[in-house]
Amino acid sequence: MAIGGLRIIIVLILALSLPIRSFAQDVESKPILIGATVSLDGKYSEPSFMIRKAFRLWEQEVNGRGGLLERPVKLILYNDKSQKELVRKLYTKLIVQDKVDLVFSPYGTPLTLLASEVSEQNKMVMLACAASGEKIWERGYNYVFGVYALAKRYFIGFLDLMAREGLDTVAIIYENSPFHIDVASGTESWSKRFGLNIAFKKPFANAETDLPNILKQAIKVNADGLIISAYPPDGYRSLHLMKKAQYHVKALGITIIPTHPDFYKQAGNIAEGVFGPSQWEPDERIPFPGTQKFIEKFSAYANKTPSYHAGSAYAASQILERAIVHTKSIDHDKIRDHIRALDTVTVIGRFKVNHEGKQVGHNPILVQWQNKKKEIVYPTKMQTKSARF
Repeated sequence: MAIGGLRIIIVLILALSLPIRSFAQDVESKPILIGATVSLDGKYSEPSFMIRKAFRLWEQEVNGRGGLLERPVKLILYNDKSQKELVRKLYTKLIVQDKVDLVFSPYGTPLTLLASEVSEQNKMVMLACAASGEKIWERGYNYVFGVYALAKRYFIGFLDLMAREGLDTVAIIYENSPFHIDVASGTESWSKRFGLNIAFKKPFANAETDLPNILKQAIKVNADGLIISAYPPDGYRSLHLMKKAQYHVKALGITIIPTHPDFYKQAGNIAEGVFGPSQWEPDERIPFPGTQKFIEKFSAYANKTPSYHAGSAYAASQILERAIVHTKSIDHDKIRDHIRALDTVTVIGRFKVNHEGKQVGHNPILVQWQNKKKEIVYPTKMQTKSARF
């Protein structure tokens, strides 16, 4: 046999002896891509920091467990800068160009409304882990599911405690946007159930120009309780205006900012006594599985105590992971059907949705800042301190 022919035979033998990598193996090693936007800038940046860190913590943990479906998980997170016009573009980019397999929601009802339009058009499941405005679930969508208790239920505990204290009147100031409109509407409805009277109710469009005058009007009414529904920068602006006016109300409730671990540091002494609705609190006495471990791991990872925004983002990650493991698939119809039928408990509490995708299993709690510390004051079974007025 010629030397050249012998060489060919040897090369063929060596080639055949090498391990053959199948198409299935290539798919298994390809990462499962999960996309979302987060607000690194703008008015949503404070809660969005918590959400981003929780997503990244879960990504680290799930890959430490071997990934999902024997594939690593990779998050693609873009900065939406708290801007609605960017969200539609970025979710379209994630789905069409980046070809992500799954998506998480952005922060807040305004951004989630737009992001879910894109995910629904592409028949992709979205767990709305940071939005509770009911408009999201009033469009007949089939693939978007809520994690939060709905906005209209936010101040039930606050109003219940006011009624028990013998207080009679409530003033409401709120941003004129879907989530805050729902908060104000729900507050008005539940006030009537508790026998409280709405003494003042007014929205604002531009906080910088509108809030000073609206707050002056509310001060003149001198209601027993004041509820301010606004995103963080405007919540702090309201407190600054109240401090400047030397206005003290018997019961003050504000959305979002009182739940942040740095609230007292940022607001100063006026934070004392402020109430805030929360979806969950980082207290080891919270009786949900995995809560204490999550608090410890998040605190070590982010160098901050988690807020409920972190807890809910982590809970959404848990739910998605369970759905994928249970269905052994990233098929969105299978995941959707599993989530729709799910009744489970996450680190923040019960998860159960109705036929529209609205969260019906989870209930909000109420916190109050006392002696520079955040305490759970409602419901009674979860209290760390009694409410003070």
